[in-house]
Amino acid sequence: MRFNTRLIHDAQPPDPLTGAVNPPIYLSSTFRQSAPNRHRGYVYGRTGNPTRAVLEAALAALEGGRAGLAFSSGLGALTTLLEQFPSGSRIVAGDDLYGGTWRLLDHHRRQFGVRVEFVDLGDPAVVAETLARPADLVYLETPSNPLLRLVDIAAVVRRARAAGAVVAVDNTFATPALQRPIELGADIVLHSTTKYLGGHSDIIGGALVLKEHRAAARYAWLQNAVGAVPSPFDAYLVLRGLRTLGVRMRAHEEAARAVAEELEGHRGVRRVFYPGLASHPQHRLARRQMSGYGGIVSVELRGGRAPTLRFLRRLKVFTLAESLGGVESLVDHPATMTHASVPEAERLAHGVTDGLVRLSCGIEDPADLVDDVRGALRGT
Repeated sequence: MRFNTRLIHDAQPPDPLTGAVNPPIYLSSTFRQSAPNRHRGYVYGRTGNPTRAVLEAALAALEGGRAGLAFSSGLGALTTLLEQFPSGSRIVAGDDLYGGTWRLLDHHRRQFGVRVEFVDLGDPAVVAETLARPADLVYLETPSNPLLRLVDIAAVVRRARAAGAVVAVDNTFATPALQRPIELGADIVLHSTTKYLGGHSDIIGGALVLKEHRAAARYAWLQNAVGAVPSPFDAYLVLRGLRTLGVRMRAHEEAARAVAEELEGHRGVRRVFYPGLASHPQHRLARRQMSGYGGIVSVELRGGRAPTLRFLRRLKVFTLAESLGGVESLVDHPATMTHASVPEAERLAHGVTDGLVRLSCGIEDPADLVDDVRGALRGT
């Protein structure tokens, strides 16, 4: 079956008991046992839940993994991932990451003695030099948040194998509709299911998809031990979102492309970040590695903070709010919002300036979004 058909049918059969087309929401926190430790596969809601199990199987199928694990947030998934790496482990991470991810990695570095190095994983020379020494984990976002930088997943995997490292890819921006890292050699895929997979800004969730059964068993143990699991209702809402992911991602991309083209070349704009533009320095990699370019556009405005704040105030369709990937368009000022936890010197060194704005283009009419940014830019 083709991908859009699989979104609706993979690992989501009608309920065998009633024939319900949508998976039932099992709200029970515990399950009857016929005798001590004799049960039907479920014993306690933190350990496993039938609704969550359908979601986990669907995520694994769509990403091409052996198993999926659902969590209460993307950071809950990342926390569980990091539990596998004890003091003294060496983690190589991208230097353009979601602020909450940077904060958690920095916390593990300071609190638990994990060696974390933030490097430009988009630079082959840097990758070769950094992974010339043994490592335990290579962690990356592609496209990255918020600068839409790309990493050649297959090339990094080859270097990581030689260094003895596991490769984990945050695929939140692209989703399996546009990019499947496991098919490119990655070991683990991470998602904030809050974003495009849920798609309606009404749940908080996360996921890990594992390439191998042995790793899946280890992380399932950690999932139960750490306990950062989603509610059955949230699992159901993500399943609902998956069914429209394909059509939504096409609409998001149509809008993002229109907005990016409008922004490019405007006198008030210093730079536009969008992999779908031919001017993006990694556009050729995006064409090779992805089947689409996604719905996020970042833009650096000229003049610093003052004109940027005026731009944000003038927007009418884009809503100023954290998060992304919903059907409605959102705008974020990373320096003071999603990346405020990153020290100023570090974020500036990586390009997260006071003039940077991240636009999550929803599924509204693209012409209305173009009119909105055009009006907000007037006078800048």
